[in-house]
Amino acid sequence: MNWLLVMAGAAIGGPLRYLTDRAVQTRHDTLFPWGTFTVNVVGCLVLGLLTGAVTAGAASSSVRLFIGTGLCGALTTYSTFSYETLRLAEDGARFYAAANVVASVIAGLGAAFVGIAVAGALWT
Repeated sequence: MNWLLVMAGAAIGGPLRYLTDRAVQTRHDTLFPWGTFTVNVVGCLVLGLLTGAVTAGAASSSVRLFIGTGLCGALTTYSTFSYETLRLAEDGARFYAAANVVASVIAGLGAAFVGIAVAGALWT
C-alpha cells in the first residue's frame, strides 16, 4: 500500500514540477533557472510544513509518504539544479552559477524553517 501512496504523490508532483517550471521560466528573460529554483524552494516549504505536522501528530505516516516522498520527491529536483548550475558555469555565466548555488541553499533552508515554524504555530 505504501508504494501506491508514493506513486500517487509522484504522479501529481512530476507534472506539477514541469508545468510550474515552464510557467515561471517563460516569465523571465534571463539565464538564471528561475523555474527550477521555484519548484525546489516550494518543495522545501511544503516539506517543512509536513515535517512540523508529522512531529505535532497532525499528519499520519500515510500523508508523509504521499506528500513528502511522492509529491515533494517528484516536485523538487536536485539533478536538474546540478545540471543547470554546471551548464551555466560551462557557458561562462559563472556569476549565475554561483548565485544559483548560494540562493538555492539559503532559500531552500529558509523555506524549510518557515514551514516548520508555521506548522508549529498551527499544531502546537
